[in-house]
Amino acid sequence: MRLGVALTWHRLAWEELLGVARHAEALGYEALYVDGDVSMLGPRPEAEVLDGWTVTTALLARTTRIAIGSIRLVHFWNAARLAQAAATAARIDPGRLRFLISIGDRPEDPRFGLPTPSVPERIAWLDETLDAVRALWRGETVTRAGRFVALDGARVRPSPPGGSLPVEIAARGPKLLRVVARHADVWNVNLPPIPARVGAARNVLEQACHELGRDPREIVRHLWIFTRVQERRDPAGALADFRRFNPWFAGFSDAEMQDAQLVGSPASCAERLTALAGALELDLPVLDLSGLDAAGVGRALEALPAGGIELTPSPAVP
Repeated sequence: MRLGVALTWHRLAWEELLGVARHAEALGYEALYVDGDVSMLGPRPEAEVLDGWTVTTALLARTTRIAIGSIRLVHFWNAARLAQAAATAARIDPGRLRFLISIGDRPEDPRFGLPTPSVPERIAWLDETLDAVRALWRGETVTRAGRFVALDGARVRPSPPGGSLPVEIAARGPKLLRVVARHADVWNVNLPPIPARVGAARNVLEQACHELGRDPREIVRHLWIFTRVQERRDPAGALADFRRFNPWFAGFSDAEMQDAQLVGSPASCAERLTALAGALELDLPVLDLSGLDAAGVGRALEALPAGGIELTPSPAVP
């Protein structure tokens, strides 16, 4: 099975993160996602908070095969600057950048002079940004006079190979899923692996694709699955960890979350992972190891080595 791994919430120092990335690469993991755009330290004021874009490019330079990604938040970036930064990374190491973007924010943003647009405004901003970014990657001279994107003869050189990069968008709501339908190559399913929830979002995305004249099968599907490999199953403790590191899922009940995590022995986690990946038709399941220290991450990676799990067909999501 192709597998990715996600390490977020700034738990690891640079030296640890580099070691983990190389270890994941050696074990055959396809992609590593690290922390993205952030505006402050949050509850750990003495911790190092490594800028996600800087770390992404540094890890690309210090590894050889594994893809590296971190989330870009649209209100942090000028469209032309974003297009240039991504095209530069693709020029330096073609084919390994995971360009992941969405509309998230942090309560601390105003302290750093960042704008605080509403959710509908951020969705419109993302739509305008990706329209401009795609045109810049194609090598066009771009002028836009939108609500959020204003460009006057902007160009990006060099263009990425083939004039484009795969765009991965994290989304779950209907309006944002329409942006996925319009712009994305990859749908990062911003949901826990709950079949009913994922199935409902998939139906919305497919309808949006049909309305836009696009085949939904063109969009591949990634989903992060919160993972704790341990001999003692302890679902309550894992759920508490999940709640701490995923506050945006506060509206999901404990009953819904009961089977939406990988918690337990290596064998039981592998079995559950196979079932979820098949049932949810995932192209890339991503082990979400947020909050673990470097030793814990290493143990989880070794317990579920990419390529060491056989994916068997499972019933489709209802």
